[in-house]
Amino acid sequence: MRARTVTAAFALLVLLTAPLAAQVPFTIGTFTAQPGTSVSGDLAVPGRGVEPGTTIPISILHGSRPGPVLALFASVHGYEYPPVLALQRLRKNIDPKDLAGTIIMVHVANMPSFLGRAIYYTPGDGKNLNRVFPGKADGTISERIAFVLTKEVIDRAQYLVDLHCGDGNESLRPYLYWETTGAPGVVEAIRQLALAFGMDHIVIDNSRPSDAAASVYVSNTAVTRGKPAVTIESGGMGQVEEEDIARIERGVAGVLRHLKMRETGPGPTEHPVYLGRSEVLRANFTGLFYAAVEKGHTVAQGALIGRVTDFFGRTLEEIRAPFAGEVLYVIGTPPMTKGEPVGFVAAPATPADFPKK
Repeated sequence: MRARTVTAAFALLVLLTAPLAAQVPFTIGTFTAQPGTSVSGDLAVPGRGVEPGTTIPISILHGSRPGPVLALFASVHGYEYPPVLALQRLRKNIDPKDLAGTIIMVHVANMPSFLGRAIYYTPGDGKNLNRVFPGKADGTISERIAFVLTKEVIDRAQYLVDLHCGDGNESLRPYLYWETTGAPGVVEAIRQLALAFGMDHIVIDNSRPSDAAASVYVSNTAVTRGKPAVTIESGGMGQVEEEDIARIERGVAGVLRHLKMRETGPGPTEHPVYLGRSEVLRANFTGLFYAAVEKGHTVAQGALIGRVTDFFGRTLEEIRAPFAGEVLYVIGTPPMTKGEPVGFVAAPATPADFPKK
């Protein structure tokens, strides 16, 4: 008995005095970051036949200590600028020597759209990049971008934050999505991630696919692979407002603290406003759009959101709120194409909107 006691005590002593697992180099594509360093470069998206490829600028901030791998995406839609500028600042201000784990920054996910100043759709194939994940190696330009990002970034990450704002035509109040169609443990981890980002308006999204083969969004592609992910919205209308950029910086700092990647950072939001039923309202005609509401307005069921006219000023349709709620975004520029959004309305959450435990 005494021999076994001594052996057990010795084993415990070895466990307590053993060094922690050492941080090892981290590689994406052709770029390798050593512990406590950062590296930046362009991921290549190959061409297809006579169709050209493109590049995706990324940074790897590889901490000096082991920890989670967090992916931060910007500019999945090219006219969304605050996330791009926020990642530039964070790239400069986060010291990898003080970091546990690894941050992968996707500075501009959709370079053709960014350089083309294009809303929603990628020049070249006319597809919405955030509707074609996980992509195809031999697909169109959007599908090839999605494939590279899935393989090189999403598959390497353990957590993901997809940074958006209102597109170049969208006047938007800040909010984020809590996706609830993943496994129960992942769903709760997403809620905690959303609270850590610190934005008070949280849309409960029960509509995303639960099957990895059916995912189409950046965040949903991560969630269906068992990785907590959130999509945030801060800014809009192609503007570069300090408040919108700083909100993203604070949010990332809160996530880093929550994931124990850094000791400092803001705490989680204390008074979240959960929103349940939500609907993107779309135009049935092509013409000019005239908004009747502003972002953040509370509207009653049936309230006029806006109207679409033809090019001579004749009203083609009036778009009205299908239910009472808050206007999270509304289109702020005249051009309108049939089928495109005119606004987004969400109602306060009810108990039925929350996932069952």
